[in-house]
Amino acid sequence: MANKSDKWEQNVAGKFYVDQQCIDCDLCRETAPNFFTRHDEGGYSYVFKQPTTEEEAALCREALEGCPVEAIGEDGDS
Repeated sequence: MANKSDKWEQNVAGKFYVDQQCIDCDLCRETAPNFFTRHDEGGYSYVFKQPTTEEEAALCREALEGCPVEAIGEDGDS
């Protein structure tokens, strides 16, 4: 389970975030490319835009559920 105290500082404020467990597998970026991007120098993903509709949130949840190391959280600061 993702830990919001270990989230990357590049995450924009909001409900969804990626923490330091990320292994750069690309699944979240493929699933929800409008919300997740890659930090090229660090080799990890982070949330660059928060969803604003339920449909967008569902894509982020799909990425969360598919994350092989549970690095995506949905309990961030809104």
